Amino acid sequence: MGEPLPANQPKPATKVTFSDLATWDLLEDLPVAVYTCDKDGYITSFNKAAVKLWGKTPEANKDKWYVNWEMFNTDGLPLKSEETPTGRVLKYGKAVKQQEIFIKRPNGTTSYILSNPKPLFNEKGELTGAANTLIDITEQKNAESKQGMLASIIESSEDAIVSKTLDGIITSWNNSAQRLFGYTEDEIIGKHITVLIPEDRYNEEELIISKIRANERIEHFETIRKTKSGEEIQISLTISPIRNSNNKVIGASKIIRDIGRQKKSEERLQQYAERLEILNSIGQVISAELDIQNILQKVTDATTQLCGAQFGAFFHNLVNEQGESYMLFTLSGAPREAFEKFGMPRNTAVFHPTFSGEGTVRVDDITKDPRYGKNAPHFGMPKGHLPVVSYLAVPVRAKSGKVIGGLFFGHEQPARFTKEHEQLVLAVAAQAAVALDNAKLYEDIKQLNEKKDEFIGLASHELKTPVTSLKGYLQIITRNLSPEDKNKALAGRALEQVGKLTTLISDLLDVTKIHTGKLPFTYADFNVIRLLTELREILQQTEPSHQLVLNLPAQELIINADSQRIEQVIINLVTNAIKYSPKADKVIVEAEVINNKLRISVQDFGIGIQPDQLERVFSRFYRVENLASHMSGLGIGLYISQEIVTRHQGRLWVESIYGEGSTFYFEIPINTNDLHDA
Repeated sequence: MGEPLPANQPKPATKVTFSDLATWDLLEDLPVAVYTCDKDGYITSFNKAAVKLWGKTPEANKDKWYVNWEMFNTDGLPLKSEETPTGRVLKYGKAVKQQEIFIKRPNGTTSYILSNPKPLFNEKGELTGAANTLIDITEQKNAESKQGMLASIIESSEDAIVSKTLDGIITSWNNSAQRLFGYTEDEIIGKHITVLIPEDRYNEEELIISKIRANERIEHFETIRKTKSGEEIQISLTISPIRNSNNKVIGASKIIRDIGRQKKSEERLQQYAERLEILNSIGQVISAELDIQNILQKVTDATTQLCGAQFGAFFHNLVNEQGESYMLFTLSGAPREAFEKFGMPRNTAVFHPTFSGEGTVRVDDITKDPRYGKNAPHFGMPKGHLPVVSYLAVPVRAKSGKVIGGLFFGHEQPARFTKEHEQLVLAVAAQAAVALDNAKLYEDIKQLNEKKDEFIGLASHELKTPVTSLKGYLQIITRNLSPEDKNKALAGRALEQVGKLTTLISDLLDVTKIHTGKLPFTYADFNVIRLLTELREILQQTEPSHQLVLNLPAQELIINADSQRIEQVIINLVTNAIKYSPKADKVIVEAEVINNKLRISVQDFGIGIQPDQLERVFSRFYRVENLASHMSGLGIGLYISQEIVTRHQGRLWVESIYGEGSTFYFEIPINTNDLHDA
């Protein structure tokens, strides 16, 4: 006893059902554990499966049927030996069918067991023991647990989860599917999946099934499906094949996510981004404009398109003497005659909130508004007027808060303008107000500049005659004074100052002529090398503080240009170089030909120019900052020089290192005949 049969057979006194060795041989190789025990519970026979289940080979007259297990019921409560299925059979002599217990072995491993013990009796009918079959149902229990967990997950999922056969018949349906589509489980199970698919998308199901049959997974397929009520909804599908135990595809499982809100959010974000881009684009366009007419036309066109109006208009808040009408300034989407033939709009109850600055007016049907049709002579829209049903009006305010005018939009269909349209137009109106303020400021500055230029031109002309006369008188006085007369030196210095004043007046006159486009030029051939040589001799006499170094080509260089104007540029650059290099003693002038162009450079070793001022030095009346008080000037020499070089189809520029000096360059074509003729 205690060893596997057939080595040990049941005790002779025990009446067992294993009547012969052949039967026991059959039981020995069964995958199900089989054992017998005596009435005290000691094991008398067992097969291989029982040894595997116990985890050890039982010892004769020592191990009872449960060997070394800890046993628990299905609620997890410990079982005493007499409470176990075999214990109850030995106690009461009655069979126990299909009782489930949970066992734990000393090594920590566990199993779920299905026990089927039956009593054994001798010929006298006395209980001699029990025979039991033990089925290990651990895998089944685990599968059931997983299945239960999966079912719980499916039922609690926020996503709709549906399964179907390869023929498209729905076989499962969770609560979220019911919430999404409106069908209950009883209504939908057994129906074909096309009940959820719009007719124009049936081909999608064929594509899906073909991929599932090919054992392919489909992820995040965005499409449209329909609910029980017929409403079409946006969804995302993830579809996986369902396989049987032989790994054969027998159906499909679908996870269906409602992406309607997500798509609407994406659309809103997209619209928001697009509108920001439009607003930014409009802002850039109108901020670059300084013409009031152009600004208002672009604003009217853009806002008419933005809000989907049939036509839009901007009316200036300019009231006539009777205080009743406004002036049409710009129009979009309709010919100007469509408005002008009816006269300007009157100060009616409909227009009043806009021009008074009370706020925006947005009406789905203006003809039904209580403010509409109250004023003579038309009491509404005049006959033949553009049809207006949907109405939107937005005031445009200046920075001061004053209402400049109003943007008005119309459409012949009702309820075409939304809160969003209103906000967009308000945003553009705010940008337009800033641009209009800037344009108005520009117009004011432009007028002031015109008056200033007019004054400079007038003053220069008025000064030129007396200064010329003064210069002449001084020259006569100087000639009539003897060399020994001390007044001769004073008269010479006075004549020198008058010369500077004459140059200044000439420059101011040139500025005026440049502004009016009347600066004269006379083009002719001349030798620029000779011009530079002669200028050096003159300037060296008048500016003895600096050595003028000339680096010139060896041969003559004939160019076609206005020699007097080119001379004016060179003199300006050289005198500036000397003026702004008081601690240096040298100025270098170079001339060379590059790509059929004459390039002349003037280099000084003076104070230099800061990088942020390099572009501004050519502006009219601009002077470099932080100059010493003795460095006088009006800041017009370089402005005039640039205009002269530009008129010769050339360019003037500067390179400078602050604190080390500057080099001014200008280039002009050698032959300007064709250029100035054009």
